[in-house]
Amino acid sequence: MTDPLAGLLTALDLTDTGARTSEDIFTGPSQWMPLGRVFGGQVLAQSLVAAMRTLPEGRFVHSMHGYFLRPGDVSLPITFSVDRIHDGRSFSTRRTQAYQEGNPILSMIASFQDEDEGVEHQIDMPADIPDPESLPSAAEALGKVDHPIARYWAFERPFDMRHVPSPVFLSVEGGHVAHQAVWIKAIGTLPDDPNLHRAALAYASDYSILEPIFRRHGVAWATPGLKAASLDHAMWFHRFGRVDEWMLYVQESPNARGGRGLSLGRIYDRAGRLLASVAQEGMVRVPRS
Repeated sequence: MTDPLAGLLTALDLTDTGARTSEDIFTGPSQWMPLGRVFGGQVLAQSLVAAMRTLPEGRFVHSMHGYFLRPGDVSLPITFSVDRIHDGRSFSTRRTQAYQEGNPILSMIASFQDEDEGVEHQIDMPADIPDPESLPSAAEALGKVDHPIARYWAFERPFDMRHVPSPVFLSVEGGHVAHQAVWIKAIGTLPDDPNLHRAALAYASDYSILEPIFRRHGVAWATPGLKAASLDHAMWFHRFGRVDEWMLYVQESPNARGGRGLSLGRIYDRAGRLLASVAQEGMVRVPRS
């Protein structure tokens, strides 16, 4: 079994092809997934890295908005084209398109800003959340399940995730409510590059964001016939944090209808600093009983 964290770092280490038209061109590998489809968080993070490669030092991402256009194939590499839309005195805008075999699989636009001073406030982190050390890891919850997807969730992801109140991998325990929290942390230490940590945070933000929809309706990931996919993903980066330290991902779903559900998330470091906010709409189709 390969090292999942090494696989993540390899995926985010894009190759500059040296090709130049009106855009910057990069390529990157696809990580293996048990169903053969590229993980949305991977191509989202890679698209962000591609845009970051075109920015001057000291100008950091503060927001991004991406649309997942079609499923990616893990057996194929991905090409990223970056359009340098705007460079101002303190802000820059980039558009990244991700392609496989000439077809776009993701379109993202991101904004970057120099560090600046200003007014500051945040919503406080919930105070009644158990410590991550008191909660079971995915490996502990799924390690004895003999199924390729369960094995992947348990041992082959680069992040440790611990659910509050409990995971929804196999069943939904407790009340059917449209909110949950997940402690997340990389399984090893990452280099000190702040851009790498921001990209890895974008990667991890796609893992569990649709689960409040599942929890509200008593639907587990293992439900036969369940179809779920990310449609779009927005993220705002508020403060720098390390993804190799515990972060709390607080999630809720305000609405679901028409085969789609909306989820909102806030990511805090363990000290209670709000690192990022997330919004995602996903396709959620539950088989009729």
